[in-house]
Amino acid sequence: MNATDETSLAFASWLDTARLIRDGALSPLAYTQALLARIERLDDSLHAFVHLDAEGALAAARDAEAQRDRGEFAGPLHGVPFALKDIIDATGLATTCQSRILEGNVAREDASVTARLRAAGGILLGKLTTHEFAIGGPCFDLPRPPACNPWHRAHFTGGSSSGSGAAIAAGLAPVALGTDTGGSVRNPATACGIVGMKPAYGRVSRRGVFPLAWSLDTVGPMTRTVAENAALLAVIAGHDAQDPGSADAPVPDFSCDLHRGVDGMRIGLIRRFHTSDLEASAPVAAAIEAAAEVLAGLGAEVIEIDTPALREYVDCNRVILLSEACAVHERWLRERPGDYAALTRERLLAGAFLRAVDYVQATRTRRVLTDAMDAALSGVDAAICVSSHDPPCRLDDAQENLRTYQRQARAPFNLTGQPALSIPCGFSDDGLPIGLQVIGRAFDEVTVYRVAHAYEQASPWQARRPPL
Repeated sequence: MNATDETSLAFASWLDTARLIRDGALSPLAYTQALLARIERLDDSLHAFVHLDAEGALAAARDAEAQRDRGEFAGPLHGVPFALKDIIDATGLATTCQSRILEGNVAREDASVTARLRAAGGILLGKLTTHEFAIGGPCFDLPRPPACNPWHRAHFTGGSSSGSGAAIAAGLAPVALGTDTGGSVRNPATACGIVGMKPAYGRVSRRGVFPLAWSLDTVGPMTRTVAENAALLAVIAGHDAQDPGSADAPVPDFSCDLHRGVDGMRIGLIRRFHTSDLEASAPVAAAIEAAAEVLAGLGAEVIEIDTPALREYVDCNRVILLSEACAVHERWLRERPGDYAALTRERLLAGAFLRAVDYVQATRTRRVLTDAMDAALSGVDAAICVSSHDPPCRLDDAQENLRTYQRQARAPFNLTGQPALSIPCGFSDDGLPIGLQVIGRAFDEVTVYRVAHAYEQASPWQARRPPL
């Protein structure tokens, strides 16, 4: 890696750049300046950033460099820039959730995850584009335009962590955080050809993150490689007594099994999710089956496992999500409905027509479906399945966005709370990414990362770069 070349730095592993910084071979200031220059050059056409805090980033980089020169290191991210989805608080910066309703809403303190990243030495570049309140969609009636896919700027990034996906794929930032309530880390990871993890529910604190649905929300790391993702989760994971959904569970070394491979492992394939339950497009179906063959070729025993129908999971997730989201937004929907984008308002108002009995029955069904998924995973070490059933569609095609947005198999794992990761597993004929999900048993991100890393190392996809 050329430590002075913008493109080389832009696509370097943050683990490598952090090591170069510690060794004195890379300046945190030069690293930050290179990324800011790249953002300045590319983001007018990508719209990944809502707010770029160049002044704050440069000041933090100078401090990191001075600390390094004194032999002081804050943590594993020392001197490494990061960016946040704009529903995550950072002191002194606005958290707008991409909405007119929260214009000027300046955070008084860091979210728990922001504080952890800064404490580890990370340098905040700014806030990233999201769908409005993480529920809308690619809308053109908001204060800022939607993010564009770096692989084809006319196409959708996935959402709702859209700017996070675009920024990582385009080399604008090495590290970003998104949130995942029905798939919103894994969707842009899939569409943008990067790695996105939805950790186990409760693994990462949501304090200081604007809620979408309390019982489903999860904060997750987004990176270009599996090893970077595992190391980033180690920084942000941990119990937080101020988050009522936080799990008081031991935090393992998520990277400990990365190099063990999958030889002798049993990996379940939830084939029904892309065949009988909801037929995937031909390139996606072929990519999922090919990924299963790669894992089998590495020595894993890949066996088909059965679960309840995908639709049961998706419908249950939808009732809970919309009910809880409508509760969050009830006052604004009454007092300021015109300040939402039309699509956001339409999606939020759907929750107003759900009855209390619908919500209660959904929470009861959730337990049944979770037990069923636990049982399906009990006989395997991990599982794989489809993420999106179609490659990304055009950003300006509202009907196709509406059709394809729900053609996914991510929502089941928000409902069950199990960890699920999206990793690139191919490209469509027109060069758009396809993603594979790797799913683990409760709180077993270590095995998810082990399987994903083995697949990544045996596949060519991680080496590809968008045509920027």
